[in-house]
Amino acid sequence: MNRPLLISDCDEVILHFVTHFADWVEEAADLTFALDAPGFAGALRSRDGRVVPEERVWPLLDLFFEGEMHRQNVVPGAAEALVEIGRHADIVILTNIGDDYQANRVAQLEAFDIRHRVLCNRGGKGRPVQELIDEMQPSATVFVDDLSVHHESVAKHAPDVWRLHMIAEPRLAATTPPAPHAHARIDQWGEALPWILERLT
Repeated sequence: MNRPLLISDCDEVILHFVTHFADWVEEAADLTFALDAPGFAGALRSRDGRVVPEERVWPLLDLFFEGEMHRQNVVPGAAEALVEIGRHADIVILTNIGDDYQANRVAQLEAFDIRHRVLCNRGGKGRPVQELIDEMQPSATVFVDDLSVHHESVAKHAPDVWRLHMIAEPRLAATTPPAPHAHARIDQWGEALPWILERLT
């Protein structure tokens, strides 16, 4: 029987992202990021409070991933949890950034001694999750992500996968409801680890 599989997002699951993006975007573009806003959309604002149009947000995200990923730090407990999970299961990091930044993401994670297969993705994660399952044929699969839209996508395309909603940034977690298509919401790795292992082992 093949090993079970953990498919995990990176930003706000393994690495903190949004606070560092908020700091950088204020320095680089004189914009503010409302960490207490419900969801990412609408959180980026000009000094007079106007919401930054979505077509301007994506280029700023690309600029961050091109040159500012060194700002990010590991989520408490994430590296240790991945070591323990890796004793029982394969791990793939499915990150929502463009393929151009894949090498940067691998190097960034290796700096925290996190060495697993990294796949980049744009859009919903349901199809790439099912493709991984078709390729690896795991005995069980757990998917972890901070965005509700990806849990919905995985529920649609790979419904047999266990889905855990995790938001590592406390201010975002406090204003974001549990993803309706996830099986559970746990925002700390210390609590998430036994939940994951129970479903993989």
